[in-house]
Amino acid sequence: MKNVLIINGHQRYPAIAEGNLTRFYIEQATEFFQSNGFSVQHSVVESDYSIQDEVDKFAWADIILFQYPVYWMSVPWLAKKYMDEIFSMGQGSVTYINDGRTRSDATKHYGSGGLMQAKEYMLSLTYNCPASEFNDKEGFFEGMTLDETHVAVHKTFQFCGAQPLPTFSVHDIFKGDLDLESEKQRFLKHLQNTFLN
Repeated sequence: MKNVLIINGHQRYPAIAEGNLTRFYIEQATEFFQSNGFSVQHSVVESDYSIQDEVDKFAWADIILFQYPVYWMSVPWLAKKYMDEIFSMGQGSVTYINDGRTRSDATKHYGSGGLMQAKEYMLSLTYNCPASEFNDKEGFFEGMTLDETHVAVHKTFQFCGAQPLPTFSVHDIFKGDLDLESEKQRFLKHLQNTFLN
C-alpha cells in the first residue's frame, strides 16, 4: 500500500483555537489509513521540527493530507512558514528542480519544474464560514469555489508537480450545533471514496 504523510497545520490561539477539531480529523484519518494498510507518518507545523526530516517525509510520501483550520482566508502563518521552509529546502531533490523555464526550449512554462509528479495531496479544512458562501455570486467569496479560495496552496503543490485529490471541508464550526458524529461519517466516506474506490 501507499505511504501517507498527514500534516497538522494548526496554530494554537488560547480559548479561540485549541486544535481539538484538527486533532480529531487527524485521528480519524490515521485510523482509516492504518486500518486499510497504508503506512502513515505525521508532521506538526507547531513543533520544533527538523526541516531535513520533513523534506525526507515528503520524499517518502505518496500522499500528503494537509489538515488545517482556515485563518483569515488562508493557512495559519506557522503552516505557511512550514510550507516555505520544506518546499524550498526540497529544491533539487524532492519538491522541484527549478521554475520549469529554459532558454533552450521556449515551450516550457513557468511552474513545470516540479519533482512531485508521482505524489498526490488532499486538503482537509475546518471553517467558521458556512458552505453556502461558496459558488454564490452574491456570497462573500463572489462566486468562487472552495478550491478557488485556496488557490495559493493548490498552486504551491502544482508548482511541484503534485496531483490534487478532492478537498474536504467542515463549516460553521463555531455556530454551536456542529454534529461531530455526522461530520465524522461524512469525512470517512470522503476518504473511502477518494482512496479505496
